Amino acid sequence: MKIGELAKLTDTETVTIRFYERKGLMPPPERTTSNYRIYSDQHRERLLFIRHCRGIGINLDEIGQLLQCRDHPIDSCHHVNEMIDGHIVQTQRQIKELKQLEKQLRQLRTQCNQVVNPEGQAANCGILQFLENCQPEGVCSGHQHPQASD
Repeated sequence: MKIGELAKLTDTETVTIRFYERKGLMPPPERTTSNYRIYSDQHRERLLFIRHCRGIGINLDEIGQLLQCRDHPIDSCHHVNEMIDGHIVQTQRQIKELKQLEKQLRQLRTQCNQVVNPEGQAANCGILQFLENCQPEGVCSGHQHPQASD
């Protein structure tokens, strides 16, 4: 199949397929006498594997490691487990941060006082007033903002 067919079958842009080839994640395809790329079902399966990995947040270097393991099935997969464990820890941290953000947004939402501001005028918006009173050090009325790391 040509690159356009592979792209359509895997819902992947042709430029992305070429990028994966340049990165060494996809093996070079056969070429026709007209120099068109010809892909096999193995290319399709590999590309779907890469897309699935990307879909769950695995970066390209890690995908390369996973493909190496996949291509050598008798090797140990211990490092694969460690990689996924690292992603689990990172995901748990992100969930915790998102829950904290949700809590802060809910607290911010309580600043809207429609009794005092029944017309909903921006000049009397409690949320805007609250945001204007935030301190540059990252402290706003009782909660902390994470500091940017250098």
